[in-house]
Amino acid sequence: MDKTQSRLRRARQTHIKISRLQIARLAVHRTNQHIYAQVFSPCGTKVVAGASTVESEARRQLDGKSGKGGNIAAAQLIGKRVAEKAKAAGIEFVAFDRSGFRYHGRVKALADAAREAGLKF
Repeated sequence: MDKTQSRLRRARQTHIKISRLQIARLAVHRTNQHIYAQVFSPCGTKVVAGASTVESEARRQLDGKSGKGGNIAAAQLIGKRVAEKAKAAGIEFVAFDRSGFRYHGRVKALADAAREAGLKF
């Protein structure tokens, strides 16, 4: 079993539990260079809000900093942006889906920034 399969195996049970709860889901995906966050509707089929370090506006805000998309500062920015977009769409309560990644470093920074921006987990 390789690294990706192990992460997806860890994530599977979380996906099942959140789908039973029928509330919006804040899903996080990270790579070495970028971090992505999406808020899915309670039924789980529609993306209500999303933010990533690939977006041009986020790139402009991170311009001039080392490791533009793969650091904690970028994760905090994306957490704040996705929370603002979700609140604008009328979503205040979400379940945090770390997608099998450890709750540490960039994933934790994104979650904390989303909480500070007004999302309730």
